[in-house]
Amino acid sequence: MTNAHDFIPSRRAQDALLRDHLDAEPFETGAARPPQEPLAETADWDDEFRSGYADDPEDLDDLTTGEQDLAERHQLRRVAGLRTELEDITEVEYRQLRLERVVLVGVWTEGTDRDAENSMAELALLAETAGSEVLDNVYQRRTKPDPATYVGRGKVDAIGEIVQATGADTVICDGELAPSQLRNLEDRLKVKVVDRTALILDIFAQHAKSKEGQAQVELAQLSYMKQRLRGWGGQLSRQAGGRVGADGGGIGGRGPGETKIETDRRRINTKIAKLRRELKEMKGTRDTKRATRRRNHIPSVSIAGYTNAGKSSLLNRLTDAGVLVEDALFATLDPTTRRTTTADGRVYTMSDTVGFVRHLPHQLVEAFRSTLEEVADADLVLHVVDGAHPDPEGQLAAVREVFAEIGAGDVPELVVINKADLADPMVLARLQAREPHSVVVSARTGEGIAEALLAVEAELPRPSVEFEALLPYARGDLIDRLHRHGEIESMEHTADGTRVSGRANADLAGELAAYAL
Repeated sequence: MTNAHDFIPSRRAQDALLRDHLDAEPFETGAARPPQEPLAETADWDDEFRSGYADDPEDLDDLTTGEQDLAERHQLRRVAGLRTELEDITEVEYRQLRLERVVLVGVWTEGTDRDAENSMAELALLAETAGSEVLDNVYQRRTKPDPATYVGRGKVDAIGEIVQATGADTVICDGELAPSQLRNLEDRLKVKVVDRTALILDIFAQHAKSKEGQAQVELAQLSYMKQRLRGWGGQLSRQAGGRVGADGGGIGGRGPGETKIETDRRRINTKIAKLRRELKEMKGTRDTKRATRRRNHIPSVSIAGYTNAGKSSLLNRLTDAGVLVEDALFATLDPTTRRTTTADGRVYTMSDTVGFVRHLPHQLVEAFRSTLEEVADADLVLHVVDGAHPDPEGQLAAVREVFAEIGAGDVPELVVINKADLADPMVLARLQAREPHSVVVSARTGEGIAEALLAVEAELPRPSVEFEALLPYARGDLIDRLHRHGEIESMEHTADGTRVSGRANADLAGELAAYAL
């Protein structure tokens, strides 16, 4: 069976193989090869053919940052049914990889049949996002997962038959498996077994782009792997000291030594400590930027919600940010912050954060805690929910669980029900009745965006100090700061200066006190 890491010929090698394959005729060994005709006369070419190479740099200049990121991601796209045998060489794109063939397994412990089906459908989307082809899925009703094999012993045999019949090479379980469960399932099924946590970590590793994001994902992966190291044979034997040691240790080096698996665990701990130090330094930079915004009294709005609910699309629609947008789970991981203004000129920031999901691995929550603090420190959270999803109420509950875990449960929240163009009007009405403080929008068509902006502006914190002052015309800088960071209720130009009244923050009100009326 072709493997995702098999050799894939270069473009030039493919052309040469194709030419030989199309023009070859049977001839005896040792006979002279018949003369070759020009390739253009022996094959019909599609004038609309496009290679997998990136577009011309001149074309890329017209794209937004998000569109360029999306084009770069699609340059390495997995496809189903890819082979490298000669008969299929015309269908090979040398930068594409073969999909992993997987079977999904779930255990249903609570809820309705529909809840179980929604959970399995989400697992299928996660598997496809990670780069796999879902062949089949099974789930079992149990009061709790089997401590030895996750599913019952008889169900393991049934899954093994499905794996053999479909030719699957991976089994994905909809839950976090204990190391013993993982080992027992692989021993019984004879194929690779991964759990939901490993699947999500794999998607994060593929999509992390910034240095901070890559370090956070690596920290989460190492924390997950550390408890699941396995060894056999020489890996469990101890490294002897003394004269029999590899280096002839001598005095001070004798003793039982440590096993290979203990050495691996120690190296992982060392790497984890290094990553935490690096992330602490990066957190200092983020804290400095956040402190600057606080010092200037700039309100902050965070867009948060379930993955693939349309958070990046909403940010683009509200601020023209131009960030990457893709119909995929966890398409964007790195937070994006844009400065924008209200209709009356007040400045505030709007940030997009990583998406959440049911049973979000705690390793990711811990690793991304510095990023998720943007939500906890915000003045307002736009909680985006997919109105076209089969279970939007479940999305709301799952995200609020993460809010409570990161200390954002008390932050003011405005629910934004997205994808109104695709959602059932009855579902939208039900959600608005359940969430009175909500707006309905469509980030794709622009429906409801104006109402959402008005709701955001109404929720932004207002300056606390009222004032009335007569400012000399030489102090135009104070007028500018009032427009950006205060609220102006009335303004009149007189012969002595500008008479203005409104609300301002304490620092700015202190400077206006010298001109108070």
